[in-house]
Amino acid sequence: MIVALLNQKGGVGKTTLALHLAGEWAGRGQRVTLVDADPQGSALDWSEQRGHEGSPRLFGVIGLARDTLHREAPELSRQADHVVIDGPPRVAGLMRSALLAADLVLIPVQPSPFDGWASAEMLSLIAEARIYRPDLVARFVLNRCAARTILGRETAAALADHDPPVLVSRIGQRVAFASAAQTGRLVHELDGATSAAAEIAALVDEIERLPRTRRAS
Repeated sequence: MIVALLNQKGGVGKTTLALHLAGEWAGRGQRVTLVDADPQGSALDWSEQRGHEGSPRLFGVIGLARDTLHREAPELSRQADHVVIDGPPRVAGLMRSALLAADLVLIPVQPSPFDGWASAEMLSLIAEARIYRPDLVARFVLNRCAARTILGRETAAALADHDPPVLVSRIGQRVAFASAAQTGRLVHELDGATSAAAEIAALVDEIERLPRTRRAS
């Protein structure tokens, strides 16, 4: 499966989610390649930091910030169970390529009306991609959620009426994610980060229950 994390808005936690999805699948014995398609290269920086810290390699990370992604990612997927694409903010050609490459598009948003409004352009790109890929599956993911906030519930309710809908699983605003990133680690590798790790595991479980795109051969 090729999963692309995309949003025109920056700062919504795409890289954090991409790394943790890849790490969760790797921990379940799956072969995973993470494609850093963001010119900022944050996932590549994380991988380099992990090497400096002497941590074991969990999955491959490659840089591929090119609008040929839709031709190259399917080839990568033949050698992996999952390809996770960490997409760029506001690079339209590259984002279109990632959409055409993906079986599943995840759109991370924070519990804020501003994030909902900023997603309109992303939804337009998904509609455009569905002209060529009518079975493309897409979902919003609520990320960086403070516990039990009214705003979080209101954002989830508003997105429930959207196409694409929002996933039930939510990822909290937790210090553990930032602490892990600083040392090239993932939350399941930290002591005392069981809640964060459980949220990632629940998200992967829900993703695996989603319908799969029937990609033309």
